[in-house]
Amino acid sequence: MGCKRMPGLILRNGTWHIDKDVGKVRICESTGTNRLEEAQKYLVRRLETIRQAKIYGVRPKRLFAEAAAKYLVENRHKKSIHNDASRLKMLESFIGDLPLESTHMGTLQPYITARRKEGVKSRTINHGLQLTRRILNLAASEWLDEYGLTWLATAPKIKLFPEIDKSKPYPLDWEEQERLFKELPPHLKNMALFAVNTGCRDAEICNLRWCWEVPVLGLNCSVFIVPG
Repeated sequence: MGCKRMPGLILRNGTWHIDKDVGKVRICESTGTNRLEEAQKYLVRRLETIRQAKIYGVRPKRLFAEAAAKYLVENRHKKSIHNDASRLKMLESFIGDLPLESTHMGTLQPYITARRKEGVKSRTINHGLQLTRRILNLAASEWLDEYGLTWLATAPKIKLFPEIDKSKPYPLDWEEQERLFKELPPHLKNMALFAVNTGCRDAEICNLRWCWEVPVLGLNCSVFIVPG
């Protein structure tokens, strides 16, 4: 004779799902199994997690991958979000399955070692570490769950590396500049010529608008006033 089904379990498309209100907390998720006994064990663990959080203030364990997904959703408006997503994909292959409280410089060492072996410079490694630090800080300060608890009690210190292997910039001489310009297509050559004669940054040049042009009376020329 089969075991009696616990209230809140629903069989949907061959998989048991939870749909249950526990106090002011709604559980609505898949158990990931088609076996009733396993589904009920899963539900019992979820109920105990809620009890521990509500009564004793014990934070539910959340994986770094969950925090990374939340960060990407909240920051999808950023121009650099695709870069962040790429870095997080790399990071998740090393620490995605780790609980947030187990994410620190020690557990990040395999990621750092692997990137070093690939010949990646410290600046690139630091980008990944900075992103990890940002997520952990948000989890410990701003992200609150349904129990009013932050995702993480305290954020560990993520140390960045000195960028001693960074290539030092140097100005091109006239001959090098001429050789560079000859290799560029016309539209980039004009842009580069404009850049070296104005000192404008990449963003200012690439986002320049004709509506910012202002005629200069008496000089038969015009200037561009870039908004702050």
